[in-house]
Amino acid sequence: MVSPIAPAHIALLDDHPMFRQGLRYILEPLPYVASITEMAEAADLVALCRQQLPDVVLLDLQMPQMDGPEVAQLLLAEFPELKIIVLSMFSADKYITQMMKLGARSYLPKDATQEELVQAIQEVLSTGYHFTPRMSRALMRGVQKPSRQPITKLPELLQFTPREEEVLRLICQGHRASEIAEQLFISRRTVEGHWQKLLEKTGASSVAALVVFAAKHGLLDQ
Repeated sequence: MVSPIAPAHIALLDDHPMFRQGLRYILEPLPYVASITEMAEAADLVALCRQQLPDVVLLDLQMPQMDGPEVAQLLLAEFPELKIIVLSMFSADKYITQMMKLGARSYLPKDATQEELVQAIQEVLSTGYHFTPRMSRALMRGVQKPSRQPITKLPELLQFTPREEEVLRLICQGHRASEIAEQLFISRRTVEGHWQKLLEKTGASSVAALVVFAAKHGLLDQ
């Protein structure tokens, strides 16, 4: 894994003290974690972000006064660069899709392993996202439901190179840049270059938006 460039401030929003303490126990020994702020109320997180924006927020999906989607929508409207990782007991497609479309950088079940959590945080800090096959499948099923709009033709002016198409398919399958580099026998930096080009060409603001774009235009069926 690639180490983050700078020490990070992590914010934890969860209404269960024991769960927050467990997260703190996992995160405090990590060399790149400079500080950890725990909160049980969404209002406290909003106040913190307005005072000093955390590098990563670990956000519970279900809160008593304001739930995860409301918190994410409020914060990302004011701080679009904020990196949110959702931690939830709920793994249904609709929850994953909703949070990723709102702008969350990753979505993990609360029964994820310590290694999975650490990997997600480090990847979000170093690359801006952590995408998994589970998240990809949820997004693709969401846009491919019969009730949704049919597949639309790709704009004529928008063309992908063969390599960009390979990278796009692997992204949509939930592979990370390092895994794509290994499969295609190219460097990680080259993969990240193709990745950025795909975002620019499609106008997608996130990996989630890129997957939705690919599914809507039938790019994953070719």
